[in-house]
Amino acid sequence: MTESQIAAPSFFTRADGIRLAYRYAQGEGPLLVFLPGYRSDMEGGKAQAVFAHARAGGRACLLLDYSGCGSSGGRFEDGTLDIWRDDALALIRHVWPEGDIIPIGSSMGGWLALLLALQMPERAAGLIGIAAAPDFTDWGFTETQKAALRRHGRIIEPSEYEGGGMVTTLAFWESGEANRLLRSEIALDCPVRLLHGQADDVVPWEIAVKVAARLRSGDVQLLLVKEGDHRLSREADIMLLLGLVDGVLALEYP
Repeated sequence: MTESQIAAPSFFTRADGIRLAYRYAQGEGPLLVFLPGYRSDMEGGKAQAVFAHARAGGRACLLLDYSGCGSSGGRFEDGTLDIWRDDALALIRHVWPEGDIIPIGSSMGGWLALLLALQMPERAAGLIGIAAAPDFTDWGFTETQKAALRRHGRIIEPSEYEGGGMVTTLAFWESGEANRLLRSEIALDCPVRLLHGQADDVVPWEIAVKVAARLRSGDVQLLLVKEGDHRLSREADIMLLLGLVDGVLALEYP
């Protein structure tokens, strides 16, 4: 068990009183920021592995729970892509007010990593996406589902990752549609590494190809894992991820 699993999280209070849970490891920059996926939190295996790896190497690292998720306050169904992006920005500014960052996002967190980097491009020293899912409110829903969202304000879909089904609210869906990235150039110039499983039944690996094509940066690499699923949480997958982290850090921060 890692130290981050043993230690209780710290909390940052938003202006509206909602407490955001986080864990921060002090160390050398740039700050590694792990962004979980939809309905996920900082206790996941990939987040824990990145945190432990950062601590072992004396690197600064931030894990976090979006409002309504994990140990943070608030209701999950009140969350939107904009709100969760701003949660991450607030925590970054709280623990690392100056200096470079490297967002590392899993699934929806990969979308948030791109949005976050676009908010502070001068501070983005690199970016890593793991089964990144930008624009999933578009390609991830049928026209029937979109119509049901508009009509009922929410839908619940079966999911092998969520026992009670996956809830999507109209507010979240609308925030996703307002933050779509794949229709035009993604104006980032930092190094980007994309890790995606070709056996991913949630986010098609072709999405990663589209992300790579849309990025303005000339330093983009895509690593496909033939038998990798959406979670990419096997030991071999984790080792690939940590190798990408070290590779990006080594580019400008030997």
